[in-house]
Amino acid sequence: MPQIHRDSLMTLEAYSKARPEFRKQVIEHKKLRTVPLGDHVTLLFEDELTVRYQIQEMLRIEKIFEEDGILHELESYGPLIPDGRNFKATMLIEYEDPTVRRAALGRLKGVEQKVWIQIEGSPKVYAIADEDLERENDEKTSAVHFLRWELTDEMAAALKYGVSLSIGLDHANYTAALSPVSKGTRNALVADLR
Repeated sequence: MPQIHRDSLMTLEAYSKARPEFRKQVIEHKKLRTVPLGDHVTLLFEDELTVRYQIQEMLRIEKIFEEDGILHELESYGPLIPDGRNFKATMLIEYEDPTVRRAALGRLKGVEQKVWIQIEGSPKVYAIADEDLERENDEKTSAVHFLRWELTDEMAAALKYGVSLSIGLDHANYTAALSPVSKGTRNALVADLR
């Protein structure tokens, strides 16, 4: 699968010029890769383009132009790109009111382990979460988690053939599902498979 290499990134100056059009392209691209689960959880399924955008934005915001800093951003965000046999997503738990958010995050401990995908005719596959670092403590879970779902060859083949894909969350304090996801979303995710 495509990876992002140092020499494929734009300089800060080049990115500044290209940013308006590139940003528009990425926003449109993300529409089919964004899956809301109920009112407060959103999954953004990552791929080379979404991660490239994130890296370019971090370099821009932090004004990083030195080699070590650029390599650090590549190392931090590169693992979010699917490898051809999995899906990867950023999960956002969103509550506007800080007091409500704090209470909800306390009730949602372990939520990252309860997010699933299901390919028609196959059992649910639960996410492997936060492999980079622990994002939960004794009091609450984090509002952001990084998830990965590993697929078998049979599951990938079935998706490519055209069967439906469902995505959901079955935590004791929060349940939601899209069963199935739209054809456009399914097709966008199938493109991540070899």
